[in-house]
Amino acid sequence: MASYKQPCIHCGAYIESDSRFCPSCQSSSPFGYHCPTCLRPVKKGQPLCSGCGRALYIPCSACGNPTFAGEKCEQCSASLMVSCGNPRCGARQFFENEKCTACGKKIKSNRK
Repeated sequence: MASYKQPCIHCGAYIESDSRFCPSCQSSSPFGYHCPTCLRPVKKGQPLCSGCGRALYIPCSACGNPTFAGEKCEQCSASLMVSCGNPRCGARQFFENEKCTACGKKIKSNRK
């Protein structure tokens, strides 16, 4: 069966349409944006997640400027992701999440 490639929305690299990660930029959402808390599909520019009500524009943990709740800050390009502390999981999570969306373990807060 033929496999079609699509461009990653973050870096433009053409990858298999059933890919869950982009091998070029390591994005975990190469074809669309997802709420960092409930993982429901969202659109950039949407102020709140329609699933859980989470604000999708937040202050960056590095520069403090407002940014979309994605994988990187739109202003300074700093990563907004942290690794789950569970050694069996290690999934990348949004820095404001309290629990890992993959395994459910509580994430230690690095915020002040």
